[in-house]
Amino acid sequence: MSTIKSGRKKAQNSITIIDVAREAGVSYSTVSRVFTNFAFVSDDTRERVLQAATQLGYVVNLPARSLAGGRSNVIGLLTPGLDNGYITEVLRGIDEELSHANYDLMIYTTHRRAGKEAQYTKAITNGLADGLILIVPLAPRDLLKVLPQHHFPHVVIDQSDSINMSTVVDATNWQGAYEATAYLIQLGHRRIGHIAGTLGMVSAAQRLDGYRATLHDHDIAYDESYVVNGDFHQTGGERGANTLLDLPTPPTAIFACNDLSALGAMDAIRARGLDIPRDVSVIGFDDIPHAQIAYPKLTTIRQPLAQMGRVAARMLLEIIDHPEQPARHVTLATELILRDTCAAVQAK
Repeated sequence: MSTIKSGRKKAQNSITIIDVAREAGVSYSTVSRVFTNFAFVSDDTRERVLQAATQLGYVVNLPARSLAGGRSNVIGLLTPGLDNGYITEVLRGIDEELSHANYDLMIYTTHRRAGKEAQYTKAITNGLADGLILIVPLAPRDLLKVLPQHHFPHVVIDQSDSINMSTVVDATNWQGAYEATAYLIQLGHRRIGHIAGTLGMVSAAQRLDGYRATLHDHDIAYDESYVVNGDFHQTGGERGANTLLDLPTPPTAIFACNDLSALGAMDAIRARGLDIPRDVSVIGFDDIPHAQIAYPKLTTIRQPLAQMGRVAARMLLEIIDHPEQPARHVTLATELILRDTCAAVQAK
């Protein structure tokens, strides 16, 4: 049997908590308290243990630490992807809040596949993380039944919970859509198209309802041909705008379900040689960073995206510390942001 020579490090995967304790000159139980974030450890001792772990190349086994009754100090995040400004702004807020609390973030991208959401949720709840944040999950009904049954701390962003057992953070989707449509009406538009989002998602349905309510309140007949399905992506917005512009009497303004759809609509309008906003006005929803640098700059409804992320993370940490507290629903205000893509309707 071979032995490890003095002064030579063990292979990383063979380093144990006992080795860390020996290197730091403390007891095994002290090292365990440091790795489980137990409060009653002096700063000097904690620093000595962490330095010893780094020097030896010790990697904390998160599932094992969780099974031992400690915390992993990791939060799981389920997100459709990382390919748009909406997600990255929400993620920025989550990351800022968790970093202040010394939590790490474990990100799973689902690409809007319900099977992946269920698979990743199972992995996270089996000890990989202390809590879970879900950003606009595709199939919340099934997921949000399982999580409360397992008493697993979680927060949902921009999606509702029909059984009221999950803490939810969202924005005033209906009100924002109402204000967007009312602004276009104020500019004299009567033929207003809407590029809807994925209607299985509550935010998309609320924005469509807000659009319809505004037309009703201003005595404008609702025309189904002026509403086209989109998918919250730029290509979907472009397709939707082309469908609207192909109508015998096309709209003079388009309210898109989100900024990516609005940017796609602008591509379609320009491709036809039309001017924005002289020929067609466009308004979006979200106020992602790209809305401010688009040409022309996009008029939109601002969601406090980073704040939504911060609030969600803060509430999740509260649930982890106080699991007995009931589920809550926090709705943040939206705001109409006026830029350059809307103008008064032109007389023909």
